[in-house]
Amino acid sequence: MSYVKEEEQERLLCLRCGFIAYLNPLLVAGALPVKAGKVLLLRRGIEPMRHLWTFPAGFVELYETIEEGARRETLEEVGLRVALGEMVGAYSYPKYGAVTVVYTATVTGGRARTSREAEEIKYFSAEDIPWDELAFRSTRDALKDWVKEL
Repeated sequence: MSYVKEEEQERLLCLRCGFIAYLNPLLVAGALPVKAGKVLLLRRGIEPMRHLWTFPAGFVELYETIEEGARRETLEEVGLRVALGEMVGAYSYPKYGAVTVVYTATVTGGRARTSREAEEIKYFSAEDIPWDELAFRSTRDALKDWVKEL
């Protein structure tokens, strides 16, 4: 790490050629599948935060849009095809290496199922969300924003 005067930041800088390798956050896309006013959550089957609840989400791949990533992750994790609605929000936090973008979603096909990443799935009403068992800060914040809009 070297100090880059023009940016007033410590950066990974090649002292020979001046190339700066920027360490930027990764992009996570997620969906809140809603059916009959209830949101589908999954209990994580993998680390980090194994056994805690969240919504289908994951890292956006190169060459896909955020929306494509949210739909793909929902299909991979819980077997559902969804149409995305409004963006619930974008969530980022200091010293956390990701920005999470979350959409509401309507189920359009597939069959809800568990997977390696989702050991349990369940629809929750706003009143029944397991607030003390949520996996990530972004999970809690997105669900709070979703509940506010109901």
